[in-house]
Amino acid sequence: MPKNKELIQRHEKVLIGNYGKLPVAFVRGQGALLWDAEGKQYIDFFAGFGGTILGHCHPALTAAVTRQAQTLWQTGNQFYTEPQIRLAENLVNKSFDGRVFFCHSGAEAMEAAIKLARISGGPERTNVISTHKGFHGRTMGALSATAGPAQNGFAPFLPGFLHVPFNDLKAMDAAIDERTTAVILEPIQGEGGINIPAPDYLAGVRALCDRYGAALILDEVWTGVGRTGKYFGHQHFAVQPDIMTLGKALGGGLPVGAIVANPQRAAFFKPGTHGCTLGGNPICTAAAAAVFDVIEREELTVMAAQNGEMIINSLRSFAAPGNKIKEVRGMGMFIGVEMTAADATPVVLRALQNGLVINVTQKNVLRICPSLVITPQQIQQGLDILFRTIAEV
Repeated sequence: MPKNKELIQRHEKVLIGNYGKLPVAFVRGQGALLWDAEGKQYIDFFAGFGGTILGHCHPALTAAVTRQAQTLWQTGNQFYTEPQIRLAENLVNKSFDGRVFFCHSGAEAMEAAIKLARISGGPERTNVISTHKGFHGRTMGALSATAGPAQNGFAPFLPGFLHVPFNDLKAMDAAIDERTTAVILEPIQGEGGINIPAPDYLAGVRALCDRYGAALILDEVWTGVGRTGKYFGHQHFAVQPDIMTLGKALGGGLPVGAIVANPQRAAFFKPGTHGCTLGGNPICTAAAAAVFDVIEREELTVMAAQNGEMIINSLRSFAAPGNKIKEVRGMGMFIGVEMTAADATPVVLRALQNGLVINVTQKNVLRICPSLVITPQQIQQGLDILFRTIAEV
């Protein structure tokens, strides 16, 4: 079998270098564990940017994919398929009375949400408000809503997009008016550093949207599908969006994106207004439906809340003066550790050497987002590695 170095060299000869790579080639995974090309084992505290919400090779997902692959691959969205219907029923039953559109990713879901807000808002409403440190995708519409370094080099962006500080209701109030077609927010900011709003912030934005007739679009690409200890992040704040976007964890690691929109707005997407050739593919939606089956059967939202609290408490106990941690924040299995150093990349690299996969965002915030199936023993082992790594660095 090829080793890490050989696979990396082969990769660099044929793939575009648009990702910041770490020097490991993974060849196998099981639950919350990964193995590289040389047989070294790692504890996975990041779950592939949150995508493998049930870990690697979950038996229920592999069984669902195998059954569907042996039954029906793809038909096109002019026909009805049962896996797509079953997944949509799960989404509506677990969130709010809405209608679902399927695509491949969170960025595509955001593009659909922006289009739906525009067409349902009418021609006089063209402005979209989002927040600083928010992240909504890398396609041009989603990128227009994403203020920050991701925009560098890609201007000009779509007209009508405004950005205000996150968790600042006065700033939102000053920006919104009758020309606003939508406000886009993450219930908890992910790329921005796991930033949790004040308890009344989302409700305040909801009230402003109602006052001016704007659509509230909640980007649940990171916070959806049980990660925060509830099925969807907005449920912590007792606020219902007009449109919700989903991706990452929805497919359990397969490419599935979706929007859920209230029926009044959803009715504006008529045949010919929007589409996605492979969106709602039977194999992918069968896997995604199985994700919800497993979360429900194994009560994994409860486990996410409990295990997340254990991780946060352990991190805060470790964060004594002088140990390089400035702040710990998070909900469920969606946790940010802000370091005192300006750059936490050395921690990520040393942790990888020590057998732990974590991630950094905003240069100095470690993100800890394991799969929901990680065991308490694996959590403790991972924390032990992390604490040792921070001390070493």
